[in-house]
Amino acid sequence: MKYDKEEKGIIDAYGKGQMVLATPLKKEIEAIKATARKTMVKDKRITIRLYNHDYQGIQKKAMEMGIPYQTLISGIIHRYIEGDLTSKTG
Repeated sequence: MKYDKEEKGIIDAYGKGQMVLATPLKKEIEAIKATARKTMVKDKRITIRLYNHDYQGIQKKAMEMGIPYQTLISGIIHRYIEGDLTSKTG
């Protein structure tokens, strides 16, 4: 995994014993669990039309990754919306 400068500093400080992990309160754990449940709920169904070539390519990539092709498509859309994927410019 690649870390930025701040993350490396935190990991190094923890490794040197300069930082300790705090045990979260039950209230904090419940809030985190509730947020995670809401995050993972997929509540919208859509229909899209794809070129056959693209459909077969998505299925092949998903099979290589060991996941359903719908999950791959959903993940690609999510990453694009979050800014983790960008379109090529040139």
